[in-house]
Amino acid sequence: MPYFSVKSFSLWLAALACLPLGSIANAEAIQWVTVGDPGNTADTAPAGFGAVATSFRIMKFEFTNQQYTDFLNSVDSSGTNPYSVYNTSMGSNARGGITNTGSTNGSRYAVKTDMGDKPVNYVSWFDAARVANWLMNGATSSSDTETGAYTLVGGQTSGITPAVNSGATFSVPTEDQWYKAAYYKGGGTSVGYWNYATQNDSAPTAVAAGETGIGSAGSTGNFANYNSNADWKGQDGNVTTVGTNGGPSFYGAFDMSGNVYEWNDLTGASGSSRGLRGGGFAPISAFDLSSSGSISYDPSGEDSVIGFRLASPVSGPSGVPEIDPSGLSAVLGLLFGGLGLLERRR
Repeated sequence: MPYFSVKSFSLWLAALACLPLGSIANAEAIQWVTVGDPGNTADTAPAGFGAVATSFRIMKFEFTNQQYTDFLNSVDSSGTNPYSVYNTSMGSNARGGITNTGSTNGSRYAVKTDMGDKPVNYVSWFDAARVANWLMNGATSSSDTETGAYTLVGGQTSGITPAVNSGATFSVPTEDQWYKAAYYKGGGTSVGYWNYATQNDSAPTAVAAGETGIGSAGSTGNFANYNSNADWKGQDGNVTTVGTNGGPSFYGAFDMSGNVYEWNDLTGASGSSRGLRGGGFAPISAFDLSSSGSISYDPSGEDSVIGFRLASPVSGPSGVPEIDPSGLSAVLGLLFGGLGLLERRR
């Protein structure tokens, strides 16, 4: 019968110790998809986008109100709002999803009814960068939001954005990463690109929404949340539950056409400009959802149609492969099962 020796069990523990803490602390909160086919060619129309030399991971869904509430309660339990990570429109606007309750018991912030699984909005590029830092540093109440993936000097909330630091385990996607995850056909290095992130060259049909904001399409088909068609909560167009607005990209990422625009590190950007891609729920044309729909925007900008998702390398900076969230329980089962076998063998 196979068993764990003391030496092999120690090696398992050592491997876990080398993993970035964020990959374990938030295993259930964030789902990832792997974008493979490294070294793929760039698109030709529009030209120059989508070539990425290495495999990487990107969030399967847009960062949600529930996830951002966890971040807020971790870094701002007293409600001092450091670095303006909370925009009051999240609470006052009907399309925002997070309220400041005034509580001092560690639950200062709370998601609104039916809004936890909707994409967070009213977030700047700097907010997304601070979430990346927080995750990289362990996602605890003591985790630094100013260094790690990015170095934000003097509580920076505007101006020229810093470059991602070497060894970052979470980051705002580059435009090429975002573009590839959304539009690349996959399965090779020169297979081409779709026009839309639903694996389609035809414009998606705009989804409607149920009374709790669930998209009418579910998770299949050529649909997207755009053009103010998802009416609920008394709003003419609104954010909808992530993953319920049509089918995913080839790599399995949802809502990369519609719901909210998402931050990226714009290719060729200089000064205080960052990128937005993907389209939003507002009254826009299908062009904005397409591979041609790139926007240069002030990184301090915050709006009801702006959200984000993060990227992550396939391997951590130590060279030890990160545990995919879906496989974490299996690995822990092996470890503790090994302890049991050790005990029985003794």
